[in-house]
Parts: sequence; structure tokens; C-alpha cells
Amino acid sequence: MVQKIALFNHKGGVSTTTTTFNLGWMLASKGKRVIMVDADPQCNLTEMALGENPEDDEARIERIYQTYSNIKTGLAPAFESQPKAIEAVDCIPIKGQERLFLLPGHVGLAEYEATLGIAQELRGSIYSLRNLPGAITDFLEKTAEKFEADYILIDMGPSLGAINQNILMTSDFFIVPTRADFFSIMALDSLAKVLPKWYAWATRANSLQLLKDAIYPFPEVKLKFLGIIVQNVVRINGRETAAFKALIQKIEQVVSSQLIPMLKAHNMLLPEQEYFNQKIKDNFCLTKISDFHNLIDKSQQYQVPVYELTPQQLGSTKVGLENNQKKQEDFRDTFSDLADKIIGLTSTAYAVSA
Repeated sequence: MVQKIALFNHKGGVSTTTTTFNLGWMLASKGKRVIMVDADPQCNLTEMALGENPEDDEARIERIYQTYSNIKTGLAPAFESQPKAIEAVDCIPIKGQERLFLLPGHVGLAEYEATLGIAQELRGSIYSLRNLPGAITDFLEKTAEKFEADYILIDMGPSLGAINQNILMTSDFFIVPTRADFFSIMALDSLAKVLPKWYAWATRANSLQLLKDAIYPFPEVKLKFLGIIVQNVVRINGRETAAFKALIQKIEQVVSSQLIPMLKAHNMLLPEQEYFNQKIKDNFCLTKISDFHNLIDKSQQYQVPVYELTPQQLGSTKVGLENNQKKQEDFRDTFSDLADKIIGLTSTAYAVSA
């Protein structure tokens, strides 16, 4: 059974896309079959995975969109009242990693935002739109079954719109990427206020007989919090700078004092022992990821994770190459540990629910 993991923060610029790509590749390296879903109309994950060099890749990407399905066309039968049911789509295999696939994004996904918002108001007008709230779940699960996926990683855009509300509340787990800055602290405080409203909406939607009887039934709410990731951490000689350390402590404090009590009250946490088993502390920080610096440009250029870049692709002087290779090993260790924690947490959760 596939496990859907949403990576979500309505504050942008927290490296959600980069984390999704590097984590997806690492999970696939550990034997898991993974579909990365680009649910952000900005399509950054699609660009990262497929390439974005105008001369070389524009025609290839255009052909892919003419040949393969994407998130918008996959949902079109429900959202555009087409005379056919939602079907599994053809995801794109990622070059160099046979167990990793991309479900491409589409700029036009945002066109469905208003209609889904109306459907999710759960008022009298819902009858004609009753199939929409459960459509995304049906679409992702059919596609996961087709590819025998163990995980779906969903790269979500920075918004509090209806699409994100639906995707998050119908996922199995979620991770909140952050970065060490004041606005991430504000975003966490905001999430602590928004998520209870979304949870109340989702539980009510699941209880409505109208949505249970829909062609695409709205699923039971099973969402559990895995933790936060702190991005773009600046280290000097292997140690976090004082300024970053202070900001990280503030982030962890907001998580511990505001976010976690709310999640616990709404049954969105795993048993405490499961976090302890994965050596996750009460700040729920899964990992701290250093600033990628120039490696991220190379990663995007060659469509591979930073830790998979070859010496030729790094293309640096001897000293620079040695420094970059050391950074690569740090990133490899970081993402390997992160993937192990996620596998541990989600495998236990599935065993308990089963």
C-alpha cells in the first residue's frame, strides 16, 4: 500500500522542491519505488527533474506534455466534467534512478482552485460538485497502483488554497520544511492556527454521506506529522553560526510550544515511542540541511541530486573539487539518515493501522 507524504509550508523559499527531489532519489536508492508529484503550479520540481535548458530541453519537454499525462490532465475528467472516469497516468522515469518517477506539474492546475474551493465549502451547492473533493486521492492512488509505488512524495506550492488543503488533509503523512529566518517562525505560528480548521473540515467531509457515495469518495483522515526540516543552515568549520543557532532554537521552540500541542489534540501525531525509536527529539526536527551553495546549480543542470554529481560534472579546481566532494558526502549522509527515519516512521505507522 502506497504511503503519501506531503512536503508543505505556505512560506516559499524553504527548499521544498530540492528536498523532494533529493529525498525521493535517496528513498529509491534504498529499494523503494517512489513517485514524485509536482503539485505546485510553478512546476519547479518538473523543471529540476526534466531539465530547463531552453535550447536543448524545450522541445523535449513539449513532447513529454503531448505524450505523457500530467497532474492537470489526470484530474480533468472530474474537474472538467469529461465523460470518462479518472485513470492512472504514465509517470516519467527519472534517468539514472530506475525506481524513481515524476508525475509532472502543470501551470494550469491553478485553474481548478476556485471550483474545488466551492466544492469544499460543504454547503447546498456541493451536490453537483460532489465528486471533486475525493478526486485527487483517487487519481494518486490509481497512479501509485499502476507503478507499484511504495511512496508518493508531494511537492506542494506555498499557498493556503483549496488544492493544498485537499492534498494535505488526504495525505498519510506530512513534513514541514523551514529555514532559519523570522518568516519561517511566523509561518509555523500560522500553521498552528490553520491546520485545526483544515482538520475539522476534512473530518466533516469524511462524515458526509453525499461524499461517501460519490464516484470518488472522500477518504478517512489519517494525516500524521513526521517532523520539520531546517534548510539552508550556515556552518563554519562544521558548526552552526551563532545567529543561525539562535533562529533554529526559536523555530524549535514554536514547534514544541504551539505546533505539537495542536497536532496532539487533533490526533495528528504518531505514538511518542516511534519518534524516540528514530532518535527524533521533542523539537521534532528530522534533520538540518546545510546551504547547497553552488552545488544546487550543478544539480539542476544535470538533473541529479547534489550527492550524485560526478567529478566531471562538478568541474572545479583540485582544491575546489575536494571541498565539493566533502560537501557531497555530508549531503549523502544527511539524506540517507533522513530517508531511514522516514522509512522507520511510516513502516511502523502502516503496521499499526493495518
